Amino acid sequence: MNKYNNLDKTAANHSALTPLSLLQRSARIFPDKRAVIDDDRILSYRQLYQRCRQMGDALRRRGINPGDTVAILCPNSHEMLESHYSVPMAGAVLNSINIRLDSATIAFVLAHGEARVLFYDTQWENEIRAAIAELEVPPLLVAIERKAGASEGLADLGYEHLLTEGDPEASWQRPADEWDAITLNYTSGTTGNPKGVVYHHRGAYLAAMTNAMVFDMTAETVYLWTLPMFHCNGWAYTWAITAVGGTHVCLREVDAMEIYRRIEDYGVTHMCGAPVVMNMLLQDLGREGLTLSRPAHFALGGAAPPSSVIHKAEDIGFQVTHLYGLTETFGPSALCVLQPEWQQLPLEERAVKMSRQGVPTHGLDEVAVLDMDSGEPLPADGNTMGEICIRGNTVMKGYLKNAEATEKAFRDGWFHTGDLAVMHPDHYVEIRDRAKDVIISGGENISSLEVEEVLYRHPKVSEAAVVAMADEKWGEVPCAFVNPVDDGEAPTPEEIIAFCRERMAHFKAPRKVVLGELPKTATGKIRKNILRDSLSR
Repeated sequence: MNKYNNLDKTAANHSALTPLSLLQRSARIFPDKRAVIDDDRILSYRQLYQRCRQMGDALRRRGINPGDTVAILCPNSHEMLESHYSVPMAGAVLNSINIRLDSATIAFVLAHGEARVLFYDTQWENEIRAAIAELEVPPLLVAIERKAGASEGLADLGYEHLLTEGDPEASWQRPADEWDAITLNYTSGTTGNPKGVVYHHRGAYLAAMTNAMVFDMTAETVYLWTLPMFHCNGWAYTWAITAVGGTHVCLREVDAMEIYRRIEDYGVTHMCGAPVVMNMLLQDLGREGLTLSRPAHFALGGAAPPSSVIHKAEDIGFQVTHLYGLTETFGPSALCVLQPEWQQLPLEERAVKMSRQGVPTHGLDEVAVLDMDSGEPLPADGNTMGEICIRGNTVMKGYLKNAEATEKAFRDGWFHTGDLAVMHPDHYVEIRDRAKDVIISGGENISSLEVEEVLYRHPKVSEAAVVAMADEKWGEVPCAFVNPVDDGEAPTPEEIIAFCRERMAHFKAPRKVVLGELPKTATGKIRKNILRDSLSR
């Protein structure tokens, strides 16, 4: 018998990990510090903690029990942030709904998650009315209304009214088990109904601590919410900013000039977002000749930034870090850790290094590239392509009410991402494509991401997506869909094709270019399935 195993867990040396404790800590250490800056109010950490406990208590008094689902449809606001604490303080599970969804999908999410309560911003009153009409058992409707004295319309009561039903000094209990569910997030699949991804308290706590570490956050951090809080719970930064005692600056709508104003007015140090947000900022601020008075860190998700974007961002004052992750991994699961010697490289070489997805975050055990057939690790040669597979603490519990999809995702002890990548000799991962997006031309594999990387270098290209197009001779060839920069004369398809052929093997260059706006999912992902379908019509 191991002599160390007779020492027991007690209340003195063990408790379930939960990000709720992070708010409690910051409220005690920074009670009068600004925790939240919103359009209609500023909250100190003491006030934020009190409001969260009060709403948690109000929900319990309304009959919300452990394991119940409380949904919210709301832009980035103090109410949305509060719900990340108040709902689990009641023992319930928070379901943050994407504000860009249509009413039919909202109805599916509410029914599938069995929401008992729905907080919703009255800007989406019509969508909620249509969604509720499809439900057999509608949830308690709680309106978030910014206009004083305005009618709550469809709702049973208002957010502030419900808040008064609770005690601001009410106690809250840690989860009985850190494996208990804390949030429910729905994937934005391009086909079929979305899957309900279940997060646990342990993963949320570790994701918060991890993300604060990888982004060099401290109590001096001022974080601007350009990333939707509904997206993977704001990549866990809803909890991470609170963990370090930083300041949350809310932003209801993404607008370049408003982002610039808030960065300058509040001394913003950190922000996150998708490439479309970065591209918009660079175009609009660049057009106005605006630069930041102090550097701001920008964590960029989605497609890797091309060298031209990195150069423009640095000129304006943004320090770009590329992240990779999925809804199933609490958002970021890998990041491109910058090595000091990279700063001495020419921009093009440095951009190649920075565009890789990188290394695992601290909350994970491993990010590996495995053979699609055997499941064995592939050589770290920067060339052999396999599937990115992940395991560790910041991976979901599974898919709600979908045992088959959960089993498939977790086969052989790994979470299978469906992304194809190579492992470089320095153990940095680089995504080459989604498994379904590889273009097989004349027996050769062409990475759509590789072609897109070249397209983004063109100064007149704002957004680009590449898909396979049927070809009698080669089987498939690349077709590029390009959204030009909204500034001046648009490029011609011939100009773009020639640009690509000068910078890559000719067989990889697009054979056809279609100009125009690109279709997107509710979370801003380009819908390549629609682009493919357009080619077959």
